[in-house]
Amino acid sequence: MEFLQSLIFIILPLFFSVLHLLKLIFGPNENCCYMLNYECHKATDDRKSDTESMVRVVLRNKNYGWEQYKFLFRTMVNSGIGEDSYVPNIVLDGKEENPTLSDSLEEIDDLFFQTLDNLFSKSKVSPQEIDILVVNVSLLSPVPSLAARIINRYKMRPDLKVYNLSGMGCSASVIAIDIVKDMFKVYKRKFAIVVSTESLGANWYCGNDNSMMLSNCLFRSGGCSMLFTNNPDFKNRAIMKLSHMVRTHLGSNDEAYECCIQVEDNNGHLGFRLTKKLPKAAAQALTMNFEVLLPKILPMWEFVRYFLVYMWRGKKNGTMGLNLKSGVEHFCIHPGGRAVIDGVGKSLALTDNDIEPARMTLHRFGNTSAGGLWYVLGYMEAKQRLKKGDRILMISLGAGFKCNNCVWEVLRDLKDPNVWEDCIEKYPVKIIENPYSEKYGWINEEYVSFIRVEDCVFAS
Repeated sequence: MEFLQSLIFIILPLFFSVLHLLKLIFGPNENCCYMLNYECHKATDDRKSDTESMVRVVLRNKNYGWEQYKFLFRTMVNSGIGEDSYVPNIVLDGKEENPTLSDSLEEIDDLFFQTLDNLFSKSKVSPQEIDILVVNVSLLSPVPSLAARIINRYKMRPDLKVYNLSGMGCSASVIAIDIVKDMFKVYKRKFAIVVSTESLGANWYCGNDNSMMLSNCLFRSGGCSMLFTNNPDFKNRAIMKLSHMVRTHLGSNDEAYECCIQVEDNNGHLGFRLTKKLPKAAAQALTMNFEVLLPKILPMWEFVRYFLVYMWRGKKNGTMGLNLKSGVEHFCIHPGGRAVIDGVGKSLALTDNDIEPARMTLHRFGNTSAGGLWYVLGYMEAKQRLKKGDRILMISLGAGFKCNNCVWEVLRDLKDPNVWEDCIEKYPVKIIENPYSEKYGWINEEYVSFIRVEDCVFAS
């Protein structure tokens, strides 16, 4: 009898240990981060920043002279942004020099509630079912928080886990997803919402510093709300699964820290300064990030191939780079500007087809800051490029200086036209011609440099 009891005492713990191990191996994985849906914002047509509306915004600024006009129009022509991106009502209504808090909140509310209403409706998940909420808006931080506005609007539960991020820049949505991923390790079978956008109207630069005027030419209205879960019961409803994420921060480097920064100019005008050190900081951050990420996503044989090629011909003819397509099929690049997109594409040896989604997103929606990646993803989906089993590399760059990248696995064929529905047939645009060049290109001619701006009459 004692022998039997001893045997049971030994066998039972062993049995439950084996059972637990089998459950970990073959059971549902509750540490996964599944994306159920995402919803990008699309403003109304009366907020489109076409040639004429943006010229009116430029011309009414009394701080500009001929040099500023020449710089702005040259930048507009080369920006890669088309006629259909959107700007806030604050700018179109001429309030950019003296915006009110009410104006700023109205701008944010429009984006928040349009995308969240559509997201809840599409996903068949109610606001009261949400367990985690992460909101990121870099340049607006009122009290109560923007996250609290969402909670109040949708009457969400009092035990909701809430995070309100500010100052994170264009790569903030990936940071927010990383927070959700870490929360999912602790809280099982939960729903999480990420809302990612930027406050533009109240942060429109009204001074005449060239390095700070750039932001007015690049940034446009937009954002995205996303729904995630770690509940394995919802795997069949999910569109993607997060596979890997790596975050890199170069804030300890003075040049990187200052290359993309909110400051006041010499006349006290608040704005966002982009310096010539930005490409170097971006390259350093991307390189450091890939040193950690690529071993996780590329097969071993690709590193063997790279090593053999380097040993055989690298020193004489230059090394042949790693083939990223051995580990991922699609590249979702932050549409920060034409130079950013082309620079990333060149450094990674990507084809025009690979960077087409980012280029076309910049053309249609401009740089929508932290929400930009999801418009790029939407383009891929609208073009029906994303098939089950495909892997997507998301590359995000932002102030700090930060590079935050992640890899998603597509769980089913995706074909929702989303915000691209009314225009996807027109893309890709083969030749991006800018109307500014034809109509206002004369302003860069030397023979008009002596003319006084106040004596000119521009067509409105």
